[in-house]
Amino acid sequence: MLIAGAHVIVYSKDAENDRVFSRDVLQYPAVDAGHGWLIFALPPAETAFHPSEKNDMHELYFMCDNLKSTVESLKGNQVNCGPVTEALWGSLTPICLPGGGTIGLYQPKHPTAIGRGVLPMHKDE
Repeated sequence: MLIAGAHVIVYSKDAENDRVFSRDVLQYPAVDAGHGWLIFALPPAETAFHPSEKNDMHELYFMCDNLKSTVESLKGNQVNCGPVTEALWGSLTPICLPGGGTIGLYQPKHPTAIGRGVLPMHKDE
């Protein structure tokens, strides 16, 4: 494979607090790229390409197996989540980040590609 991974960037007016959220609430492991600039490991991911009238529109959703219990756990960590909505593809809610932005959280109703194969990060793996 030519592509060995993905790097997601979330822009924020308060990146430091969003980093603390990722480290302390979501408990994602991180490496320090220098000067406290944390880069977080993410759970397995997948990507989908949807038709649109415009290019360069992207969305970020974290996936979970049980939306209700995940939202309750987040609320226990003082994280605000929006109302749950139902779509054909999943049950979803926005998660309010400390920096003021939101990311999506959903429980898929569709088959997922996760676990369908692991792409090695390096040729020798």
